[in-house]
Amino acid sequence: MAVLSKIRQRSALMIAVIALALFAFIIGDLFKSGSFSSTSKDVGSINGKDISFEDFRLKVSNVEKSGQGITSTAAANRVWEQEVSVALLTDEFDKLGLRVGEKHIIEILKADQNIGQNPMFLNAAGMFDLTKFKEYFKSNPAQAEYLKQREKDAELNAKYQIYSTLIKAAFYTTQAEGKLKYEMEANKANFSYVGALYSSIKDSDVKVTDAEILAYMKENKKQYKAEESRGIEYVLIEDKASAADEAEVKSRISSLLSGSVVYNQATGKNDTVAGFRTTNNVIEFVNSNSDIPYDSTYVAKKDLPAVDADQLFNLAPGEVYGPYVFGNYYCISKSLGKKSGVNAKASHILISYEGAQVPNQREKRTKEEAKAKAEEVLAQVNANPDSFMMLAFQYSDDSSAQQGGDLGYFGPGQMVKDFNDFVFNNGIGKIGLVETPFGFHIIKITDKQDGIRLATVAQKLEASEATSDKIFTEATQFEMAAADGDFIKVAKQMKLTVTPAISVKAMDESFGPLGNQRAIVRWAFGENTKVGSVKRFEVANLGHVIATVKNIDDSGFAPIDQVRPFIETKLKKTKKAEMLKAKMTAGSLEAIAKATGSKVEQAVDVTLDNPVLNGGVGQEPRVVGNAFALAANKMSAPIEGNTGVYVVKTTSIVKAPALKDVAPYVEKVKAQSAGDVGRVLPALKDIADIKDNRKQFNY
Repeated sequence: MAVLSKIRQRSALMIAVIALALFAFIIGDLFKSGSFSSTSKDVGSINGKDISFEDFRLKVSNVEKSGQGITSTAAANRVWEQEVSVALLTDEFDKLGLRVGEKHIIEILKADQNIGQNPMFLNAAGMFDLTKFKEYFKSNPAQAEYLKQREKDAELNAKYQIYSTLIKAAFYTTQAEGKLKYEMEANKANFSYVGALYSSIKDSDVKVTDAEILAYMKENKKQYKAEESRGIEYVLIEDKASAADEAEVKSRISSLLSGSVVYNQATGKNDTVAGFRTTNNVIEFVNSNSDIPYDSTYVAKKDLPAVDADQLFNLAPGEVYGPYVFGNYYCISKSLGKKSGVNAKASHILISYEGAQVPNQREKRTKEEAKAKAEEVLAQVNANPDSFMMLAFQYSDDSSAQQGGDLGYFGPGQMVKDFNDFVFNNGIGKIGLVETPFGFHIIKITDKQDGIRLATVAQKLEASEATSDKIFTEATQFEMAAADGDFIKVAKQMKLTVTPAISVKAMDESFGPLGNQRAIVRWAFGENTKVGSVKRFEVANLGHVIATVKNIDDSGFAPIDQVRPFIETKLKKTKKAEMLKAKMTAGSLEAIAKATGSKVEQAVDVTLDNPVLNGGVGQEPRVVGNAFALAANKMSAPIEGNTGVYVVKTTSIVKAPALKDVAPYVEKVKAQSAGDVGRVLPALKDIADIKDNRKQFNY
């Protein structure tokens, strides 16, 4: 209804031209929005198990109310991911017959500080008291319902802990795997080879069609499957001030500089009202005439508008500067005086200790040891102040050590009190030792900045009602013309810029450079939105976005334009390999080198664990693997490698001595699979039958 209300604010001429068309547009949109367009009572299903919309909606609502400032779409996305994960994992738990008892659940609940550390549930010794916990919920029925839900979550978490433990326990590394790891690191191959690089053939000489890319994607469905998407082009007509509007604001703010004469109805006489230059109450004048309230802060020169910084900072007390433009405002400013040292720059070396509020300590030490160390470092700094940077690198427990202890510029109150007091109560170059809750700081004050206090009247540059009407008319005319014609041609005729198509998925919120524009995405996936459909959207603080659906991709594959760079490179490499193989049919390395314009190279002491060829070729595991497999003085067939096609001739394989204890290598292999438990859920999702109907429910 926003469009209709906007029309009512416009001129009678506009109503006559477009009212009927837009009324029909709105009525149609009304019946397409929200649950009116829903074709399912369920928001989706996982492996045949439905997720009811009402249950889903309630969970989304709870997330929205959680105080995290999350949008309804983001909440729906989060809940959906949770529903999918819980459903898939619960199926696995049921298959395995996992069960948990009260003890497991209580341990999970105790891990929550709101429960485990709640004084209501602690005994005299400060330990969790299960009896107190149970008694509380027994005597508070209203809270007992909340506990039931928490217990369900805790039961699920407890089962997941058992499940994860079972998976980790199933990972077993054998002695044979350890032995293989040792041999891959220690066995060495020596061989000659010829490499015909892919880069020797120009990319422009190899063509790859869309059909070939699509065929490759179909052969590798899992790798390239994707949700349905829409390609949306749009024109943005900004609702911004015109040159006339800017001139009017400039004139209005300029008139505030000097006094004015106004008629006083009460006295029947003219009164002289003081202007900005002569007013006796600058603060009241600013607050009465400015779109931005008076700010008493002293501002350093570096924080002033870059173009006008010199003039503003050098104003004498009482002197006025302007009008000038700062962002979307026309401004006039009066100096209320300067103050020295409003910002300071300092470096420090932090020596922390056990119990101090610092995340990373280089070594464990007591408070007494930290103080002694700090005094030792302070003595070194005092003896040679220029060594401060290197000593910070060497000793500081703060992350600023990487910058030689430099903290940059900061204002009063930004640092902890004792640190702040030392810096702002001493001059540049002062070095001292200060204790804070973070530890002991050796501080060096490196610079200070003066600041100026400005009283500034700022009036926003925004479109006038007449300008907004004109912009609205233009946007509506374009919308109607584009709906009946060619979007690109109409934009060109009206001298408007079309932004190239942005690909979006059904539950996306972000819309390219325009940020969160969920309404546009929702419209694009509407039941009656087709390729070529056009609609105008009013975007707050921006203007009018007129969007059109350029393409609809329901193929289940990622858009070709999106994957083309990767697949095209891969297919070109395959075609180049065939072209190079045709040149590598001779019976000797020397003849192959001549045919391909390359030369015979030597590889010495190459291992399977680090299959790198010299000369900057890089990793070529297939080439090195073939060399290990060949008998001495035998030549391979052409091998498609990472960087080219290779032919190798093995000289010798030097096997490492047998190793009695391969335990260290077993541990190496174990470490490589330590994080494999995290691959379980993605794997379950990959093979699951998941149906997502959320777009039908107006999220």
